[in-house]
Amino acid sequence: MSGTTEGTTPKRRRRGDTRQRIQDVALELFAEQGYEKTSLREIAERLEVTKAALYYHFKTKEDILIGLFQDLQRPIDELIEWAGAQPRTLDTKREILRRYSVALADVAPLFRFMQENQATVRELSVGETFKDRMIRMIDTIKEPEAALTDQVRCMSALFTMHAGMFVLRDVEGDPEEKRLAVLEVAIDLVTQAHTGAQSS
Repeated sequence: MSGTTEGTTPKRRRRGDTRQRIQDVALELFAEQGYEKTSLREIAERLEVTKAALYYHFKTKEDILIGLFQDLQRPIDELIEWAGAQPRTLDTKREILRRYSVALADVAPLFRFMQENQATVRELSVGETFKDRMIRMIDTIKEPEAALTDQVRCMSALFTMHAGMFVLRDVEGDPEEKRLAVLEVAIDLVTQAHTGAQSS
């Protein structure tokens, strides 16, 4: 009885690890040579598995990308849900940005891939779902009746965080210090927008 339990648990864990390894290797190849130029065969070869083993987990390259995007979207969805239950205070908005900054740092390779392959991402179904989430993210930090300049500040806060991940990797310095510097600028923008909305 105990032998059966011991036999099944590692197999289940290995299966999860294989799926993750496929996603990691695919992302490496997408970053190295572009999404369009990467084939499932090359992903299988890099992993040293058969195409059949790859098909067991993912039928197409887009399936792999969808899996990667789900890893990115899960914390964003949780953050949007959390934000919806909070009072619309400046402290809440600052906390939203802090949590979003951490979520982005956790999926930095995927986000860089998105920045470098914007045309491809736009053509895939994942591009549209991610765009919808960005609109919802902006709504969590923007007041409904905000002046246009304050709306732009809120949008710019998110775009600053996105661009910061992409551009600052070529700037010397500690990654965590760079993340915090970008976060500080984003918080400044949202603070200005919130203050403007309160005074109008």
